[in-house]
Amino acid sequence: MKLHNLQPAEGATHKEKRLGRGEASGKGGTSTKGNKGGQSRAGYKSKRAHEGGQMPIQRRVPKRGFTNIHRIEFKVFNLGQIDQLAEKYNLTEFSLETLYINGLIAHTDSVKILGTGELKTKLNFKVNAASDKAKAAIEAVGGTIEIVK
Repeated sequence: MKLHNLQPAEGATHKEKRLGRGEASGKGGTSTKGNKGGQSRAGYKSKRAHEGGQMPIQRRVPKRGFTNIHRIEFKVFNLGQIDQLAEKYNLTEFSLETLYINGLIAHTDSVKILGTGELKTKLNFKVNAASDKAKAAIEAVGGTIEIVK
């Protein structure tokens, strides 16, 4: 076998169909685009979601509910998690900066402390929100909590 006698396998290649090159080609005249109408003309582009007069799917399907654009999404931490996080990352202060530095929240996240679980270590908190039960538990251990806006 030499480079000069290499060729593709039988039937692996096909000749390109040349459209609009005369009637003898079998693809002349309308170039397989049918007769008349926008689709046979140059520059044709169908509109997005157009279904040829049929009611489009986004209008057929019923809509339900709504999204409140003023909702504030919080990254939630329970008291039970905080002891483990403080031990793992050697935290003395549970603030937005320390959480961001340790990769626990994104720069734009808001943090809320909830009262599920038990807090054993004394920590200082600087967060966006906290439940009443969480505030009471933090102060019972001897920690402080500051709500930052």
